[in-house]
Amino acid sequence: MTETLRLAPAVVAGIVLGAIFFGGLWWTVRKCISSKQPAFWLFGSLLLRTGIALTGFYFVSGGHWQRLLASLLGFVITRFLVTRLTRPPLEHHHSPAKEASHAP
Repeated sequence: MTETLRLAPAVVAGIVLGAIFFGGLWWTVRKCISSKQPAFWLFGSLLLRTGIALTGFYFVSGGHWQRLLASLLGFVITRFLVTRLTRPPLEHHHSPAKEASHAP
């Protein structure tokens, strides 16, 4: 139980890193829609987001693979949450009326 409690801050740090990474991606995509140079924004954002995430993982792990794995778990959990929250609303598909299989 105490080992789990020691890894909890690493999971939380992974969630924060994931929120920064995927939140930054969401912001970048929205910015690119109105930009005249979307490639600049995408590439710059990729470098910045990746640098923040890797630096964060490095400091969170502190040389312990268990902490690194726990922070990666938090990162992946955030990915699923952000994907779920930012998806467009599903339209209700009404099944069309059953058509006759023969011509009148």
